[in-house]
Amino acid sequence: MPKPGMPLQAALIPDCTKPEAHRAAYKAAKANDAIFVCIARHGQRWKVQLDAMASRKPYVSDQALAVLQSAAEALVLDGTVEQANVGADYISLWPIATEERAREIGAAFHAAMYGLQLLRMAAPSHSEPAPSRPDGGASEADRAFLRPSSGQQ
Repeated sequence: MPKPGMPLQAALIPDCTKPEAHRAAYKAAKANDAIFVCIARHGQRWKVQLDAMASRKPYVSDQALAVLQSAAEALVLDGTVEQANVGADYISLWPIATEERAREIGAAFHAAMYGLQLLRMAAPSHSEPAPSRPDGGASEADRAFLRPSSGQQ
């Protein structure tokens, strides 16, 4: 069993083809302060969805987002997917030929998004403030990082 908030292995990514499975998986991600990831059947093909808004941690930075966009573009160019939507808080990729391939892609993007989120928390950029979170997220941590300590000018 993975630790809450950690990237999921391909086999553990939930199949959210049914709406009730999607609701339950999203609720579990929120309860664990984790990035939501799932696969879902669309006709004969599959879709991968990730949603960072389930987590209260900061979104990935614009610079890190370029890495995710580049990976999604590569999947489009090689014909693995036809559509890819990538944003700082949401990723969807479809159609994908097999459930196994959808799980592999979902696990890879989940691990990447989680790692980039951790990196942003560990080493926030001075030139790019963290995006505002509707629920307050980690913005206080970012403000504390940017606040001068005593003795600094």
